[in-house]
Amino acid sequence: LKINTGETIGVVGPSGSGKTSLLMVIAGLEKTSNGRIIVSDQLLNNLDEDELAQFRQANVGIVFQDFHLIPTMTALENTAIPLEFAGFNNSFELANAELEAVGLEHRLHHYPSQMSGGEQQRVALARAFAAKPPILLADEPTGNLDGETGQKIIELLFNLKQRYNTTLVLVTHQPELAMRCSRTIHMLDGKVSSGP
Repeated sequence: LKINTGETIGVVGPSGSGKTSLLMVIAGLEKTSNGRIIVSDQLLNNLDEDELAQFRQANVGIVFQDFHLIPTMTALENTAIPLEFAGFNNSFELANAELEAVGLEHRLHHYPSQMSGGEQQRVALARAFAAKPPILLADEPTGNLDGETGQKIIELLFNLKQRYNTTLVLVTHQPELAMRCSRTIHMLDGKVSSGP
């Protein structure tokens, strides 16, 4: 599988086909059992955990189905985390701007438990895009949201992708959403298959 810079890839397939595993391998969060994984001209197979963490920090943003926000941190603090790890001096200022970009300037100091699912996913999007990663991996980002809220999140995701010219790899069970991507790949039994 080859994914080009700036592409939008929809990843579809039945449950257990390897869609999430594909994202985890691209992110360097899981190791491959064989073959090579090269992302942004870096061979990930031989990197140790510290090197993989540095690779992710510089290259990858991730949005999960169930948000993965830290419950004891506000929206602003959750969004600032990757910026602080990356060594930005103005991490809270940048986080504030990203939260404004997703329409949450009025929720900066709210905790996840004080926000709706849609708001939490918008915080997760702001956090994923905050450090302007060249690659965004989205694993069923609307899976825990109602249809209308999910549609708003998808519009936001595609708008942010366009604004930052990010390479987007989107796992979805929704064929109509996959069709919005520039290319769709089908997974079956841990392999990229030729069709549905």
